[in-house]
Amino acid sequence: MCKKLLVLIVLLVTAMVQGQQNRLSPEAEISVLTVGPGTALNDAFGHSAFRIKDPIKGIDLVFNYGVYDFQTPHFYLKFAQGKLNYLIGLDYYEDFYESYVSQNRTIKAQGLNLSPSEKQGLFAYLLHNYKPENRAYLYEFFFDNCATRIRDVVEETTQNDITFNPPDGFKAKTFRQLIHDHVSLNSWGAVGIDVALGSVIDRKASAYEHMFLPENIYRFFNTATFASNPDKPLVKQSRVLFEKLEVPPSSTFFTSPLFVFGLIGLLILFITYKDFKNTRRTPWIDVVLFSVTGVIGVFILLLWFATDHTGTHQNYNVLWAFALNLLVIPQLIKTKPAKWFQKYLKFLIILWCLLTLHWIIGVQVFAVALIPLFVAIACRYVFLVDYYARMETRDNSESGTPL
Repeated sequence: MCKKLLVLIVLLVTAMVQGQQNRLSPEAEISVLTVGPGTALNDAFGHSAFRIKDPIKGIDLVFNYGVYDFQTPHFYLKFAQGKLNYLIGLDYYEDFYESYVSQNRTIKAQGLNLSPSEKQGLFAYLLHNYKPENRAYLYEFFFDNCATRIRDVVEETTQNDITFNPPDGFKAKTFRQLIHDHVSLNSWGAVGIDVALGSVIDRKASAYEHMFLPENIYRFFNTATFASNPDKPLVKQSRVLFEKLEVPPSSTFFTSPLFVFGLIGLLILFITYKDFKNTRRTPWIDVVLFSVTGVIGVFILLLWFATDHTGTHQNYNVLWAFALNLLVIPQLIKTKPAKWFQKYLKFLIILWCLLTLHWIIGVQVFAVALIPLFVAIACRYVFLVDYYARMETRDNSESGTPL
């Protein structure tokens, strides 16, 4: 009995000590840190974090919701399937600051205008989230990421007492436009995004949904007020902790997708012109085109139907990257393909017309850098229809079959 009582006393004392350690002083400050874009694609959208600073208790910590564990079993498969858990991370502020300064990324801070109880509640919320059993969350790029978590935590710890007012000059954009604001259209990252993500991201995002980007967290927090007291701003002070040093941009045009696909498109058009002029067909170019578009089509369908990603649905890139192209490759090898193959080629041309219509009326925006390739492939399909029609006419004439 005495032994059990002693254990209970030890546990109570430990809990009290820990509670005192986690109790913020009246001098404590909580701010939101916004990190500017980096050079890599995964850094292109910036980053958000909470800073908890208490000079009395010697606390200066940074919590962020952008950590992932490469040791996770089947890491890449889960990432591709949209089933990868992200973690809340914890750093000393000095380490966090030095890390992003070394990457030459701007760091901005917004001191939150919270009451002592709200500060304590937010700190307790983060500490609770950081427990091993609570650290993981299912990442979703548009609706549950390192930026939206900042917004959600502030709302929850203030009992949803925050009104997010649109900043000056705010204009609603689609999710794809918001991505393109941070990723150059003539970049490999933009091509990958525009091929992998479907028409669902071509709808206008609501003002609230704009906050999936860290920079918009910064903008909306600067104009946010308390619903219970509209004259009280959420942010009492904003300042720049580190300003990115300007670096002369490097010339990458000759390795850019527009240049590369332009060369590929010209090659396809040149071969097609020579084939048309000489009334012949170069089989290898057709096998390559049908193989590449078919494989990409399979990849798009897997992202659409076999993953949990919300942004990959209703992807009309399947109109040009047609998965069934893989099944008709044997017809391209034959000297005389099956008669149905000509109808299949005409069907592919119809799909290209539908793609153009989808683009014009705004159903889905496609990768601009792929335009040279689009034009070249469409011309090749038209040539193939004409070529097989002429071959059929010639064969009928030689055999004496009435046209």
